[in-house]
Amino acid sequence: MSILQNLQEIRTHVPEHVKLVCVSKFHPENAVMEAYKAGERIFGESRVQELMEKQPNLPADIQWHFIGHLQTNKIRYVVPFVSLIHGVDSFKVLREINKQAEITGRVVHCLLQVHIADEETKFGFTTGELKEMLDSDEFSKLKNIEIDGLMGMATLTNDTSKIRHEFRSLKNLKDEIKQLYFAHNKSFNELSMGMSDDYKIAIEEGSTMIRIGSSIFGTREY
Repeated sequence: MSILQNLQEIRTHVPEHVKLVCVSKFHPENAVMEAYKAGERIFGESRVQELMEKQPNLPADIQWHFIGHLQTNKIRYVVPFVSLIHGVDSFKVLREINKQAEITGRVVHCLLQVHIADEETKFGFTTGELKEMLDSDEFSKLKNIEIDGLMGMATLTNDTSKIRHEFRSLKNLKDEIKQLYFAHNKSFNELSMGMSDDYKIAIEEGSTMIRIGSSIFGTREY
């Protein structure tokens, strides 16, 4: 099927309140334009160099989301234009985003990544680390970042009950963190979870933002 047909099929399963992030990493600019012409405006990239190459050549109203692990020495390149950084997985990264945002004169929107999967290879805060950071005086002084919610990746498994449990635990944690730390913050509403293989479960468990790549664009071009 074409990119347009793939999007039409996915859209039948995505409620209006759930944002679709089209994961365009490893796919050429003409593929991004096909999705753009189909009405999509949110695109996700996970490699800074690739994003830097694509961004100037594509429409200015695209909202670029950075969805991968972001190295501190590359943060300054994406801060001037990125709409949302999904994978903030350490206080060190958040500090550097704030520093670069202050230099640029922006407030950068971020999601805090929580480690919910079994795999050690996945990044993210533990619940304890997350609360420790949010409790700190240093966090309260960061004025050039806005925390919009949480992000997580489920274990890569065929066990749907396990995936569902991990997504549900992240939704519960998001509700707890909202109540404890962001009760008066209207922007803290997002829960980024769900990819091509598990987005339907994620939506059922409260996701507000899904990250879909291969189901839209097909096999990646490396």
